[in-house]
Amino acid sequence: MPETIIRHASKTAITLMAFAIVFTSLMAYVFNVTKAPIEQSEAAARMSLFRQIMPEHMHDNDLLKDTVDIPPNPLLGTTQTTVANIARIQGQPTAIILEAIAHDGYSGDIKLLLAIEADGVVSGVRVITHKETPGLGDYIDIAKNNWIKLFDGQSLHTYTEADWRVKKDGGKFDYMAGATITPRAVVSAVHKALQYVVQNKQVLFTAQINQQPSAQAEKK
Repeated sequence: MPETIIRHASKTAITLMAFAIVFTSLMAYVFNVTKAPIEQSEAAARMSLFRQIMPEHMHDNDLLKDTVDIPPNPLLGTTQTTVANIARIQGQPTAIILEAIAHDGYSGDIKLLLAIEADGVVSGVRVITHKETPGLGDYIDIAKNNWIKLFDGQSLHTYTEADWRVKKDGGKFDYMAGATITPRAVVSAVHKALQYVVQNKQVLFTAQINQQPSAQAEKK
């Protein structure tokens, strides 16, 4: 009787082991088959977003490969290292695409993607994610309103320090009545990101061409 139980247990264990091996192999196969298409889809989506904030004639390089690591910085609202993309024409830097976070949104963080030209002019801004109240915060979303385009062509030279506020606070930027907190946070985040790029221009725009993030980190 004990031998029968042992044999039964052994068969069960072997069956479970075989099932685990087959399942693991199947999952690995599915991962390998879908990995490339997923990466291509993500790359296409990111390039589509890049085109919204920077004209294609501003670069002839591979934006996805020409990158530089950016350490956490309070002007960007970041707490972890992020990756910025450098635009170049014949090797000369023309713009940088980087992320910034406004932590003072009405309902939480507002994550931005900005393209800033080498001369400190904003090429474009898009809100990547936000948790603002539907209706009141929707107008920072390009799919629902063109408000975010107010930053196009602006710089620290075209607007003074006091101008980088919503009109309610004495600045130059429009806002929706009854919804001041959201645009106030975005305007402040864009202003700080501009300050960061201007202050760090020497480092940001002298990164080596086509450096992957890991290689850039090793270089540092």
